[in-house]
Amino acid sequence: MSVSQLTPRTRTPDSYIALLEQLYHERNLTQFTAGHSIHLRRSEIYVICRGIVQLHTIHPDGSETLLGLAGPSMPFGLSLTGVSPYWATALTPVDVLPLSMAELENSPTLMAGLFAHLSRRLQQSEAWLALSGKRLVADRLRQLLIMLAQEFGQVETQGVKLTIRLTHHQLATTIGTTRVTVTRLLRDFRKEGWLTIHQRHLILPLSMVS
Repeated sequence: MSVSQLTPRTRTPDSYIALLEQLYHERNLTQFTAGHSIHLRRSEIYVICRGIVQLHTIHPDGSETLLGLAGPSMPFGLSLTGVSPYWATALTPVDVLPLSMAELENSPTLMAGLFAHLSRRLQQSEAWLALSGKRLVADRLRQLLIMLAQEFGQVETQGVKLTIRLTHHQLATTIGTTRVTVTRLLRDFRKEGWLTIHQRHLILPLSMVS
């Protein structure tokens, strides 16, 4: 699939994607199915045209830390991190456009567009780091879910639906707790009426997200 072949349902209205369509209409996108690991080259930066990519690292003991989630228009790649090892996995079906560092360095327009979305990634990373400052695990989980809803939520009549599905284990590693604790807290949140679950999607009240 090329950039210009994205269907209206999957195409983002973002102006940066429109710019990439214009410049690279003959270049094919690289497609990945959900759960597929994305091989990264240090000489390239990858821009997401559709879908969501999970960025994570794996520690020597085999445990995993979720570093962030990148959505449409967001860049990622080895040259943008100091973490090692650094893994990128398609959380949903994903289309990405690989861009060489040379292409970016030779195009002020591309660099300007990239900067705005690098800023989004930086804001997300700092917000995730700020979670650790909340003493109560329940507060960390609430704030994480609110952040995910703000970034990847879809407004519906019942509230804001998280369009992504993270496992209880992934949520736990992000906020520094156990899977069992996350499962218990989500059950407590449902009893409080703070969230509902429909077809395995978490739904938060609109007042919590806006």
